[in-house]
Amino acid sequence: MKSSGNKPRAGAVRKTRKGPQVGSGGQGRQALEGKKPTPKAEDRPYHPAGKRKAAQERFVGAGGRSSGAPRNDNTQRPQQRRGKPTGSSGAAADIEVVTGRNSVVEALRANIPASTLYVATRIEVDDRVKEILNLATKRGLPILEVMRPELDRLAGFDSVHQGVALKVPPYEYAHPIELLDKVISRGQVPLFVALDGITDPRNLGAIIRSVAAFGGQGVIVPQRRSVGLTASAWKTSAGAAARTPVAMAANLTQTLKALKERGVFVLGLDGGGDVELPGLTWAKEPLVIVVGSEGKGLSRLVTETCDAIVSIPINSSTESLNAGIAASVTLYEISKLRAKKKK
Repeated sequence: MKSSGNKPRAGAVRKTRKGPQVGSGGQGRQALEGKKPTPKAEDRPYHPAGKRKAAQERFVGAGGRSSGAPRNDNTQRPQQRRGKPTGSSGAAADIEVVTGRNSVVEALRANIPASTLYVATRIEVDDRVKEILNLATKRGLPILEVMRPELDRLAGFDSVHQGVALKVPPYEYAHPIELLDKVISRGQVPLFVALDGITDPRNLGAIIRSVAAFGGQGVIVPQRRSVGLTASAWKTSAGAAARTPVAMAANLTQTLKALKERGVFVLGLDGGGDVELPGLTWAKEPLVIVVGSEGKGLSRLVTETCDAIVSIPINSSTESLNAGIAASVTLYEISKLRAKKKK
C-alpha cells in the first residue's frame, strides 16, 4: 500500500496545457479583500482638486521670482476674499489683493500695510507705475515680477489689474461710533453713507469714491448680508478707499438708533419718499444717508428707523437709479447746499 504522505494536496496544483503550476501562496488574497481607502481628492492627480494643488505647488516653487532676487519659497498665491465682510469684528481673515494702478498707488501713499507687490513682465511703465515702484522700494516691499497669466490668477479673472497687484492683509473696519467721535473732534459736520442690503462690490466702491469726492467722512456697512471691502470694491473706488474709512455695524438698525441718540439725522433714499432731495432742509445737520439695494430697496426696520425718506426726482420712464448713482446725486446736492450755507 502506497503512503499518501508525499502526495500533493488535491487542488494545490493546477493542471493546465502548459503543465502543472504551483498556486500563488496567498499573494492574490488582496484582490479578494476589496480595494484600499479612496485617496483624498487633492491627492488624485487627475481630479480638479489635485490639479489645483499641483498648479499652486508649481507657482510656489517657480512662479513670481523677482528679477535678480532670490526665490522666495514662502510666497503663496493669495486667495481673493469673497462673501460677507470680514475684518476687525472677529471673522476669519484671508489674504486680499488690491489691483489697478490707481488703487495700488493710493494704497501705498496711505501707508496701508502690504507684504508683496506683483508687477507683470514687460509692463508699460507710466508715471503711476514709476511712483508705485518708488514707493514700494522706499518701504522695502518685495517686488515680484510675474507672468500675466499668474497675475490674472492672483487678482481673479474678473478683475482688471493693469499689470500691478498689491497683497495686503484683510481690511480693518472702523467702529461707527468711534468714527463719529473722530469726525466731531476735528470740528467737522458728520456726513456718512450707510448701506442696507448692498451686495455688489462695485456699488460699494462707487459710493466710497463719491463720499470722498463730496466731503463725506465714511461709509457704514452691516456685518451680515452685505458686501465688504473686497478687491473689486478697492478697484472701483479708484484708491478712495485708502482715504475714506469704512465702518462695520454688527446690527445696522441698532447702529442707526445709536447715531440718532448722538444727534445725527438718518435719511433713507427711496423712490416713494415723502421729501424731495432738492432744497433738503437737513443738509447742514449731521447726516447719515441710508442706501438700499436697487431691487428690494430699504428694509422695513431700517425704514422705520429713518427720520425721513428722501426721493430723487427722475424721469417717469426710468424706474430707479443704481445705488451708487443715487448716493452720488444725494451727496452732491448736500455738499452744494452746505456750501451755500457757509456763504
